[in-house]
Amino acid sequence: MFALAWPIVLTNLSQMALTATDIAMLGHFSSDAMAAATIGGNLYYLFFPAIFGVAMGAAPMLAYARGRRLGHVRDMRRTVRQGFWACAFAIVPIWLALWNTAPILRLLGQTELMSALAQEFTRSLMWGLLPFGWFMVLRGFIAALERPHAALVVTLAAIVFNAIADWALIFGHLGFPALGITGAGLASSLSNLFMLAGLLLAIRLDRRMRRFHLLGRFWRPDWKRLRMLLRIGVPICLAMLFETSVFNAAAFMMGWISTAAVAAHAIAINTASLMFMIPMGLSQAATARVGLAMGAENPQSAARAGWTAIGMTLCSATLTATLLIGFPHWIIGIFLDPADLAAPTITALAAGFLFLAGLFQFADGVQVVAAGALRGLADTRAPMIFAAFGYWGIGLPAGAALAFAAGWEGYGIWGGLVIGLCVVAVMMVLRWARWARSV
Repeated sequence: MFALAWPIVLTNLSQMALTATDIAMLGHFSSDAMAAATIGGNLYYLFFPAIFGVAMGAAPMLAYARGRRLGHVRDMRRTVRQGFWACAFAIVPIWLALWNTAPILRLLGQTELMSALAQEFTRSLMWGLLPFGWFMVLRGFIAALERPHAALVVTLAAIVFNAIADWALIFGHLGFPALGITGAGLASSLSNLFMLAGLLLAIRLDRRMRRFHLLGRFWRPDWKRLRMLLRIGVPICLAMLFETSVFNAAAFMMGWISTAAVAAHAIAINTASLMFMIPMGLSQAATARVGLAMGAENPQSAARAGWTAIGMTLCSATLTATLLIGFPHWIIGIFLDPADLAAPTITALAAGFLFLAGLFQFADGVQVVAAGALRGLADTRAPMIFAAFGYWGIGLPAGAALAFAAGWEGYGIWGGLVIGLCVVAVMMVLRWARWARSV
């Protein structure tokens, strides 16, 4: 599990570093730009599960095919192809929605300035979503082959590319015009395209992987396989939508409080999201290991893989919680220019939010890893229901009540997030434990 997980974890951390680089550089450009990018990015991530979910729906199918061995080259090639198709079908309505970010945000109660700036960001950011979806399909393919290092190398290179692109396009260096918030979105889109091209090249250069001829007969449909992928992937999409949208709703509610609250939330949520990539990587490794074991008709090994991943995420959560709770001002300094007049207010709020983010590291890690293990069994409907109930039935109402009825404002919103994550974590682990006891 560790051998498969650590390159996936580092790849996830590297991918989040791309977004963190955008936010950090915009924070040194202006606090308004950083807040608007956070609001626009939250709308972007509201639609993100439609691509991410169908891409991840291919992962258990790929792992199962390789575990079974018989005809796995053909099956894996066709699954990758249909994963690409599913992402392409999903992207068109997403692009239409993101192109109209400003009116959507105005309907959600955001100011005219924030809505206009956020639209500038999303209109340049959205073009990288399809290349990212295809990149995720390929990551599922190489994880099933237990060769995840190529994605890590490509993503590390993309961090450097993105940092240079941000520096050039936001501030106007290397002969480029200073595009500000638009430049940040454009840099991220180009970085996603860079990652897709880099991973395709790595697969082409690898002797063991290029024999799959993944792009061969790309135009040929496999409707039965596509339907199977969607049966697995659509519940993943919805579960992710329930989770990400509750964080998006939290950001929108911060906008009803103050710009300083939005900026502080941006620092805390981006840091927590960066930490989340560790259990997310363990979750992806659990999906692959459980799927491989089930394809090989070895459910006992699948059960061991799931429990191993859950144990590992509890260990990692101890470390990340210590960092968030013990060193908040060091983290805040990465994102915020101390010369900004709003810096003292934002720092005080962000320190409190980071403390609460540290508290939910355990629940957040366990719920995503247990969901990943269940995904390896192609069990995606129950986790979807758990996510809907925990996040929207419990977490968000609790957060709204604490924020506005109890008067805790931003701290109340984060308290609701902690409650919702704990509820989902308990239900996910109980579901996995019930299956594991049956084998």
